[in-house]
Amino acid sequence: MKIEALKDERIGAFVDYCKKHKMEIDDSFLYDEDLKDFKPDDENPAYIAVDEKGHIKAAASLIIDDYNRRGRRARFRIFHSEVDDIHCYNMLMQAILKHAEGLDKVFIFVPLVNEKLMKFMEELKFRVERYSFLLVREDPELPEVCLPEDYELRAFMPGHDEDIWCQVRNAAFAKLKGSETPITPEGVSAMISGSDYIEGGLMILYHEEKPVGVVRCADDDYEGSPIMNIGPVAIIPEYQGKGLGRSLLRAALRFAKDKNYDRTVLCVNGDNDRAKALYIQEGFKQVEAVACWEYYLI
Repeated sequence: MKIEALKDERIGAFVDYCKKHKMEIDDSFLYDEDLKDFKPDDENPAYIAVDEKGHIKAAASLIIDDYNRRGRRARFRIFHSEVDDIHCYNMLMQAILKHAEGLDKVFIFVPLVNEKLMKFMEELKFRVERYSFLLVREDPELPEVCLPEDYELRAFMPGHDEDIWCQVRNAAFAKLKGSETPITPEGVSAMISGSDYIEGGLMILYHEEKPVGVVRCADDDYEGSPIMNIGPVAIIPEYQGKGLGRSLLRAALRFAKDKNYDRTVLCVNGDNDRAKALYIQEGFKQVEAVACWEYYLI
């Protein structure tokens, strides 16, 4: 087995490999829109393992974009081998980590059903940082959206509300594992220019004129069918525990119905017991569970 840096002439084969195995691993960044313009570069280093015939048998690629770099970390887009050999994973690790200089860690999400890959993570000295759950709601019944007096939900205004969105989201998630890194107005602008953006799908909750919560609804796909993705649902700390998160969630469910989505999906951090309980109460059911494995470089 030979490890090679991914070259432009092998991008098509690399993409085919990713699509072939996406159902075995976390596919968050393996959708068609993520891969259609993929090119290996400083933000997306990639390596492949090839056999004697030149066929790709394993692949590794990191995401080291601005958000992850500011958090001093990198996320694996893919880390997978068709060869059940820890030596292959070790060789890929040695190659890809050359691009992680200046970072504290790399991390990867692994579905709990993929016991084989979980075992390899242990052998590679990764450790579980947290768990995350994917929940889907198919219930056609919609609960009422009830906001307390002096509260108002307003549509996000591009070019005006980016700083406000960051202020609320960053305050709400400052202590939530995996979300501690603040987002920037530039990151919000990129979010609303993405292919999954739906006009009106970003909403800000105000108490009088104070922004206290945000919710986002975006186009997504699950098991080959359209679905609306809800998240983040965020309330600043001093306003938590007042039922406002439930109101934001219900507003998102109403928005989904108005946009003719039959199903909604969201992801919740395993440490956020209160949020998960809320989603279950509101008709969501857990469909997938993943572990976030991290490997420290310092």
